[in-house]
Amino acid sequence: MLTFTLRRLASGLGLLVAISMLTYTLLFFSSTSIARNLLGEQATPEQIALKEAELGLDQPLPVRFLSWAGAALRGDLGQSWFNGEPVTQTILNRLPVTLVLMIVSIVLVALIATALGVLAAVRRGWVDQTVQVGAVVGDAIPGFVMALVLVTIFAVNLGWFPAVSTIRPGAGAEAWIVSLSLPVIAIVVNYVTSSAQQIRSAVIKELDKDYVRTLRSRGLGEREIVLKNVLRSAAPAGLTVLSLQFIGLLGGVIILEQIFAIPGIGPLFVTATTVGDIPVVMGMTIVTVVIVIIVNLLVDVAQGALNPKVRVS
Repeated sequence: MLTFTLRRLASGLGLLVAISMLTYTLLFFSSTSIARNLLGEQATPEQIALKEAELGLDQPLPVRFLSWAGAALRGDLGQSWFNGEPVTQTILNRLPVTLVLMIVSIVLVALIATALGVLAAVRRGWVDQTVQVGAVVGDAIPGFVMALVLVTIFAVNLGWFPAVSTIRPGAGAEAWIVSLSLPVIAIVVNYVTSSAQQIRSAVIKELDKDYVRTLRSRGLGEREIVLKNVLRSAAPAGLTVLSLQFIGLLGGVIILEQIFAIPGIGPLFVTATTVGDIPVVMGMTIVTVVIVIIVNLLVDVAQGALNPKVRVS
């Protein structure tokens, strides 16, 4: 198991290095346009040259990348070109809000989707039909549309929740719960039925296998078979779906945080991209890749623990 985990970790680190090099090269491909964009069209060639020297843009690209990578390994992602604030601290100030939103949402999706998927597979009938129709509807309605509908109903018309976030530095638990309720509901409604559909299919596939018939012939109850045997075998498929949804949320929360004015990494990413704050964009890209690698590693380890065949492959 240790060899399997180390192999997956090495693969993730290789991916991080490759994406870092590719992203850095693409963002810093034209140092002249970067300096001019920062100073404006009226900047003289002398001012542009001074700015390039100040930012290190006069150095060869490989030298700049190695310098940036060395600092990044020490936890220093540089400084914002527009406000001078450390990129690492800026991201760390906002990342917890986004992670709480994503983790709470995906945990609720996992619990509800597992319950619905198992019920649909075992009971069939109207529960199964509802899950299948809901999966189609959930895939058809984008998350931001669901968020706007929820805001219109529960914030504007009913006034049960604020239309914008109340999370501020030092905010208490109540502000977090109130601010994240509608975004979490939007994510859960959008993702739960499609996840339940995948889990339903995995459970049905397991229920049709010979070992389940053997367990039934030995007199084991249906609930015991499903909870102790079928769910364990169907778990890898469910984990894969949930991990893909969690990774997909990294893009979805950017829009949701914009709609609800949540002070997470979404608005930071949008602002940095709009003004051309490349150190922040680079830092955000690396943090996003690290999150994806961690999620994939955890899922691989969980699948390896549940199914020894995965470790061999």
